[in-house]
Amino acid sequence: MGEFIVIVLVVAAVAAGLLRWRRPAWYWLCFGAVLASVRLLVRYTSVMEACGLTVPPSRWRLAFARMANRPVPESRSPRILRLRPTRTGLVLRLKLRPGQDAFDFTAATDRLRHSFGMYGVSSRELRSGVVELRMTGYNVLQRVQMPAPKTSGSTSPLRVPVALREDGAIHYRDYRAVPHGLTLGATESGKSVYQRNLVCGLAPLDVALVGIDCKQGVELFPLAHRFSALADNPDTALDLLEALVAHMADVYQLIRAEQRISVAVPDAEIAADIWDLPADLRPTPVVVLVDEVAELALFASRDEEKRRDRIITALVRLAQLGRAAGIYLEICGQRFGSELGKGITMLRAQLTGRTAHRVNDETSANMAFGDISPDAVIAAIQISPDTPGIAVAGDSTGGWTRIRAPHTSLRDAVNLCNAHADRAPDLPVLAAFRPAVAASSPATVPLTKAAPVTA
Repeated sequence: MGEFIVIVLVVAAVAAGLLRWRRPAWYWLCFGAVLASVRLLVRYTSVMEACGLTVPPSRWRLAFARMANRPVPESRSPRILRLRPTRTGLVLRLKLRPGQDAFDFTAATDRLRHSFGMYGVSSRELRSGVVELRMTGYNVLQRVQMPAPKTSGSTSPLRVPVALREDGAIHYRDYRAVPHGLTLGATESGKSVYQRNLVCGLAPLDVALVGIDCKQGVELFPLAHRFSALADNPDTALDLLEALVAHMADVYQLIRAEQRISVAVPDAEIAADIWDLPADLRPTPVVVLVDEVAELALFASRDEEKRRDRIITALVRLAQLGRAAGIYLEICGQRFGSELGKGITMLRAQLTGRTAHRVNDETSANMAFGDISPDAVIAAIQISPDTPGIAVAGDSTGGWTRIRAPHTSLRDAVNLCNAHADRAPDLPVLAAFRPAVAASSPATVPLTKAAPVTA
């Protein structure tokens, strides 16, 4: 009997080791969550006291102890409201004691991580007096596996999952909440994969995709079946952006015509943007993806400078006024700085969502997060070149988190866009920029030295 128990324990230990190596999520659900929960409950009081997250006994407790001739009461830790295991870690909800501040728990997250033996700890305030600590048991960003999306509950029509956060939650790109975004990243930092995931998330939705790719279209033109308009050079991009500005003006005229402002109309029926219009009158929302924005801002002659100023002016107008008309910007680039000329910082101020992959200098990180969170700047410049896809996502509230998009090959993205090609709407204002989706002819210029020379 004793030998059988030893064999079972050895087999269990080997299985746990294999799971921890090959399937960390399975290991966590089978073994890690239980061990971490026991460790947390055993160490909780001593860890709270060592991290300075306790409060001294109140005066009435001290007075009662003196009258009863009892020992001095100990300091009190926050009360545990709930401890819940998740697929990637633990969620600990605490009730603060009088005099405690949620910022104290945010400042102590690194010490809590070491004390509880977890991979990462983040803190957020749910409501007054209640703090939630989300703990991860392993590196969820090392091998990204997106959890199955939840089908219950109402969601925004333009809310797509694009990456995994370091606390194990899904990172969404919600255009209704954050209309415009800026994505930065050096070469081979994972920016293109992030953009592919964004296109793949938008492809099944009722939205018009507009692309501007001045790298001769190598990034976006393979996905042309799902795009309503594409531009591969600055001249075409200028015409496309000005067409979108004209479309924006037409949408505002439609909203004005259907606004129905009178004393007899309830407030809920007054239209202020396209989402307040009836479904049969609502214009199709448009998401504009700009790949390598610096190519639109650079110039080498007087004529190119005039074109550049018109392009930046159109982008600024779309960023300032496009939200109510259902036009959303997603601007990507390797660098986005004031050296690109006038109007760039004005454009940046309108881009609420910020995502920075690995950057080559601190100035680029400052352009992404310097005006919202200095801590995010430090996190962005610390991304290692050995971890492509790791990024820092933040917004104008000052909050930020590390994310990583799952690897999506260009072939997978093309297949998905081809499968949803019927969802690409035909907008009359963009008809001139509709990409040709016929079979491409063979390249006439040899791409390698070994390519055969044709007569």
